[in-house]
Amino acid sequence: MDRGRFIGIKSLGDWLQLVDSIGELKRVKASVDPDLEMATITYLAGKVSGGPTLLFENIKGYPGGRLLFNPFGSSLNRLALAIREAPGSDAIELTRTLGEKMKKRIAPQMIEARDAPVNKNIDRGDRADLTRFPAPRMWPLDGGKYIGTADAVVTVDPTNERVNLGTFRQMIQGPRQVGFYASPGKDPVLDRERWWSQGKPAPVAAVYGLEPLLFLVSATSFPKDVSEYEFAGGINGAPIEVFKSDITGLTLPANAEIIIEGWSHPNKTESEGPFGEFTGYYGRPGGATPTIEIEAIRYRDNPIITSALMADGLSNECGMMWGMAKAAKVWADLNGMGVPGIRGVWSPPEAAGWGMTVVSIEQRYAGHAAQVGALAAQCMGGAYFTKYVVVVDDDVDPTNLGEVVWAMVTRSRPAHSIDILRETWSTYLDPSQNPPEIRPWGSKCIINACKEYKYIKSFSRRSLLKREVYESVCARWKELGLAGEPPKISTFENFEGSVNI
Repeated sequence: MDRGRFIGIKSLGDWLQLVDSIGELKRVKASVDPDLEMATITYLAGKVSGGPTLLFENIKGYPGGRLLFNPFGSSLNRLALAIREAPGSDAIELTRTLGEKMKKRIAPQMIEARDAPVNKNIDRGDRADLTRFPAPRMWPLDGGKYIGTADAVVTVDPTNERVNLGTFRQMIQGPRQVGFYASPGKDPVLDRERWWSQGKPAPVAAVYGLEPLLFLVSATSFPKDVSEYEFAGGINGAPIEVFKSDITGLTLPANAEIIIEGWSHPNKTESEGPFGEFTGYYGRPGGATPTIEIEAIRYRDNPIITSALMADGLSNECGMMWGMAKAAKVWADLNGMGVPGIRGVWSPPEAAGWGMTVVSIEQRYAGHAAQVGALAAQCMGGAYFTKYVVVVDDDVDPTNLGEVVWAMVTRSRPAHSIDILRETWSTYLDPSQNPPEIRPWGSKCIINACKEYKYIKSFSRRSLLKREVYESVCARWKELGLAGEPPKISTFENFEGSVNI
């Protein structure tokens, strides 16, 4: 695909045109109920790797309403388009590219509010009614309809005016009120507490229909003193267009589909949840949660709500997207700290996106693998929630769980190769931590699945294919009557040294 086609992607509509051109947009024109049925369809369709994103265009009870479920799903192609790359790249190549782009920062471009497409319609005060837009109830025990899942919540630090974008769930509680749930330690929590400490309500906005690049950066852990708008600009290769709100003073994305904005007042809470979360379990039990009192709703004509199904396996919208974004950030963090020899980083989607990090390295000195494991566990990109960090040698593909498990079994020594970090940054959404009040504090297991460096030159030699024979067999694959494409192999016998048995 011509890279020139990426120039000018500003909106969800621009991105969807490209997704449609590669055959990964499915328009669902049949009538679908937003109460459980829509999420059930998305869950089942998502079980196929690389399945399409679903645009529901006939939503029961919402004439003309449109909702896009799982923009990314398990598709590397759609992730590639979101970070302005051509489809067809493999996971490690895309992750490396995204990590490099994350090192760049371009400040957003302020435009006049009147020129922002999202300001085509503005409902203020009593005219604002969020219930007129479609929002799904996804799981049978969910506490209500969740309009905020594939979203960006916008807050600002009153002490330095740093604008933050983060992805957090938001349950509709009334025409002008939504829940404002966020895990301890997350930037919106810190921002609103700073406002409250000054005796003021916290200004807050939420973007419910957004271009997927903004969704990706909103769902990624970046340094707390830099705005996600700058990282989005760096990945985009051009500034993100924004405008300043005349209501809250917040800096908002000009090309969004729909934005709410208002205030979160100290000591104002309502019941929120439960909600089927990214772990494949219901999150914390329903309870008192801060709220957003909606002052205005800005929206395009016929806006598209973006929605993310939190689920187990491939149906989890945050599996592939979070996995690649987190892995790219960890890779960038390790490079930024000057750690040499990093050959690949991956966070398996099967591990709920955030739950596991695998780092492949070329060992260069004693203690190298242990250093990488410790830093990958606690750098900004990897600190939140991740439970398992596995370090493997550079002959192991970190995206291949079969190879990773093989390395763990044949190269690690349980009594020597496992370290535990305690009292680490976790989340209330971790179902393994009980009672629930201990959940903000977690632990991490670091597994050194590399060859022991002390004996690396005499370590038992791995059985590998000869490159020339492999390439010959690949060329004859169809002649041999074998289906599909030959497996991709990247490590071959180099015939150096002696074989140890």
